[in-house]
Amino acid sequence: MIRKMPWWLGGILMAGLLLFAFSHIGASRPIGASTYVPYFAGILFNLDPQEYPYLQEVNNAGAWEGVMLLGALFGGFITSVFITKTFKFTVMPAGWKKYKNDSVLSRLFWSFLGGFLLIVGARLAGGCTSGHFLSGMSQGAISSMIFGGVVLITVLVTGKLFYKSGAENDR
Repeated sequence: MIRKMPWWLGGILMAGLLLFAFSHIGASRPIGASTYVPYFAGILFNLDPQEYPYLQEVNNAGAWEGVMLLGALFGGFITSVFITKTFKFTVMPAGWKKYKNDSVLSRLFWSFLGGFLLIVGARLAGGCTSGHFLSGMSQGAISSMIFGGVVLITVLVTGKLFYKSGAENDR
């Protein structure tokens, strides 16, 4: 059985990660993930940074963010397979079947729409989702606090409206 980490230890470790990320030894910038997308597109499509000046801006950040994202992907995979032994690949989670429906198309449509709206909201607030939650909130950025509050309220409202509730579903 896996022992759960106390919430306060997670907070201390996250603070240490943020201090490292902001330091000159680390990335010397906030943690985020969306900068990797134009960086990778520039590499993939052999785009000229002189023609696309934004690629010059994201060159250093994009490189380390890609490593961070791959590390998170592989770290989550290794943890779920070897440590918690909970890995299961599925397009249709059990909760979706229980509370919504068993249509894969419906699941993919609503997942895409929700993710699309989330990233549009994050960009309207001037960042990316991980940048707002990890770096922005820890720095007390007003746009990140507003984004986080809107996400929290939206999750609660969507959960109430989107999923059926009642004793008949718990059987």
